Amino acid sequence: MHWDEIKGKWKELSGSIHAAWGELTSDEIAEIDGDRERLEDKLQQKYGKSKEEARKLVDEFLKKL
Repeated sequence: MHWDEIKGKWKELSGSIHAAWGELTSDEIAEIDGDRERLEDKLQQKYGKSKEEARKLVDEFLKKL
């Protein structure tokens, strides 16, 4: 699945996103609103990941969809 598809289905995928990254609150997921860069930034903040690590996490998530 490409990121454009993710962005378009963001609300539908919010449960999957929360399952993958349980420390993200529903409000934070809504705030991200399908913006990959915001998601990566939140993963960096919440999980103490580097930019590259956060990018890899998002890439792995995409592969699973």
